[in-house]
Amino acid sequence: MTDLSKYRNIGIFAHVDAGKTTTTERILKLTGKIHKAGETHDGESTTDFMEQEAERGITIQSAAVSCFWNDHRFNVIDTPGHVDFTVEVYRSLKVLDGGIGVFCGSGGVEPQSETNWRYANESEVSRIIFVNKLDRMGADFLRVVKQTKDVLAANALVMVLPIGIEDEFKGVVDLLTRKAWVWDETGEAENYSIEDIPADMVDMVEEYREQLIESAVEMDDDLMEAYMEGEEPSIEDIKRCIRKGTRDLAFFPTYCGSAFKNKGMQLLLDAVVDYLPSPTEVDPQDLTDEEGNPTGEHAIVDANAPLKALAFKIMDDRFGALTFVRIYAGRISKGDTILNSATGKTERIGRMCEMHADQRNELETAQAGDIIAIVGMKNVQTGHTLCDVKHPCTLEAMVFPEPVISIAVAPKDKGGSEKMGIAIGKMIAEDPSFRVETDEDSGETILKGMGELHLDIKVDILKRTYGVELIVGEPQVAYRETITQPVEDSYTHKKQSGGSGQFGKIDYIIRPGEPNSGFTFKSSVVGGNVPKEFWPAVEKGFESMMKTGTVAGFPVLDVELELTDGAFHAVDSSAIAFEIAAKGAFRQSMPKAGAQLLEPIMKVDVFSPEDNVGDVIGDLNRRRGMISGQEAGVTGVRVKGDVPLSEMFGYIGSLRTMTSGRGQFSMEFSHYSPCPNSVSEKVIAQVKERKAAEAKK
Repeated sequence: MTDLSKYRNIGIFAHVDAGKTTTTERILKLTGKIHKAGETHDGESTTDFMEQEAERGITIQSAAVSCFWNDHRFNVIDTPGHVDFTVEVYRSLKVLDGGIGVFCGSGGVEPQSETNWRYANESEVSRIIFVNKLDRMGADFLRVVKQTKDVLAANALVMVLPIGIEDEFKGVVDLLTRKAWVWDETGEAENYSIEDIPADMVDMVEEYREQLIESAVEMDDDLMEAYMEGEEPSIEDIKRCIRKGTRDLAFFPTYCGSAFKNKGMQLLLDAVVDYLPSPTEVDPQDLTDEEGNPTGEHAIVDANAPLKALAFKIMDDRFGALTFVRIYAGRISKGDTILNSATGKTERIGRMCEMHADQRNELETAQAGDIIAIVGMKNVQTGHTLCDVKHPCTLEAMVFPEPVISIAVAPKDKGGSEKMGIAIGKMIAEDPSFRVETDEDSGETILKGMGELHLDIKVDILKRTYGVELIVGEPQVAYRETITQPVEDSYTHKKQSGGSGQFGKIDYIIRPGEPNSGFTFKSSVVGGNVPKEFWPAVEKGFESMMKTGTVAGFPVLDVELELTDGAFHAVDSSAIAFEIAAKGAFRQSMPKAGAQLLEPIMKVDVFSPEDNVGDVIGDLNRRRGMISGQEAGVTGVRVKGDVPLSEMFGYIGSLRTMTSGRGQFSMEFSHYSPCPNSVSEKVIAQVKERKAAEAKK
């Protein structure tokens, strides 16, 4: 029986380029999992094993690795930092018990770190902060600590102080033990000595140590009283309090170092053991009913309970489909039959393995607390619950964002169609934020995703991994339509063609709905003018038309339909007749209700050197952007604003030109907003042109 208190399921997350993958590499090297740490910039890191990751030097999909430190087992997930792949971060955080938030010592709290921190707050994941790259120009540990408090509203608990900074950075002082860890210049993590605190740092160490103890003892009333009376708690007691505060998200123990230079990593690993929770110490996952409403029950981590596990990621590789599973309760053994509560189907467990990025170790059995991969499961998708056949249950599901950008693709040669279909099917299973549709008019395949980079990489994977060469169209924006004013109207459908005919009359009011309400239906019909059994047909008919609006054929948002009156015929009325009447009513009344086009607005966060801020703001204004704020940092300025997605295509090129290659930006979907008339007219004209071109074909 494995001791679950020795397990740590942790994720490493941060902004692009803060050093997550390098930190993971150093953890693997220190724990003896790999013998030589590979570098991201050489395209040789363990967890970035996709060709696209090695080439671009970014992480695209989260990778899982298991290793051991001081007889504790770590299941580590290295997540991507780029905003287009936040779905990977979200679903990793969903199954983790703790995390390490990595921040760059010179860049500080960057846009994507905010998004990831927000996800971690929502998932209530305990975290340690690691301020990396302290050997870089402009690095300042205490400035980043202040930023985490100001920007993230995170209470950073300083556990170490750096000795030296930038080129002079050579080690850290552990505030609890009052000892200095000093590394030599070989770059080897093992080559360190533990010394006394440098004389010029004694006062500063005492000041920060006092703050540390004061924050810690707040977690225990008895210790706090004793401390107020002048009695200093033991290091064991302080650690116990810090562990409790970390678990309760009262504060986040904060460390610093340089992963690249192998400095400060041992203290970080010790902190994972000392302060991050084991699987049994985390609030158990909620169970829900089939509609996704909480039942009040929980999946308590217990290896002897009936099986409860969540499939959080699907990956296709050379051995077949791999389903990554976090086991919350019970055990899984080779040959077991388990139930997928989402599909109601049972599956037999064939091969199971423990993952080391893209390498694997075969397993015979796994239990609560483990993160494993199962080979060859047929009908499992991300977010499905796997459970005991005799004890069905559903774990809280994952919610994924809607895509905001699309491109049309077609295979270059005729033989590529089938190949493309199979490949895309596998890719959708792997990435729930990636969608595919077939345009009914043109027969084109439309790929939908979270941003230009997201789709760019999907096309690249189709080409390299699956050997499908594509012709790629221009990116298209996911416009929407809505209405601006209420309309009271009436529609009658009647058709007579020998025998029984069709008849349905409805009187109704269409009005704009609440934001994000989608389509809502209600009936205020009194008496039996429209019998109750036909109300669902009216709702169904109208709702089915919401997919294609009357302005330019885009999906319609936020409309309320109230059925007020109508008429029916004893013989000729049927559900079909009322459904057709509702469809006719949609076409008739939507234009009268002031139908208008909506465009996706993106929350944009641009980093610019100080000299170029004027150009950057001017450029965003030309793109119809609304600037919401500026924050000056040591190395430059962050400009925040809302900009329509249609104006942001190819923005990275313009930004690099304006800032001589030093600018960076990130954006994520914020909301839909009405299009100005000039933009609406242009979009409607493009839609008409496209339809005319398709008609000629």
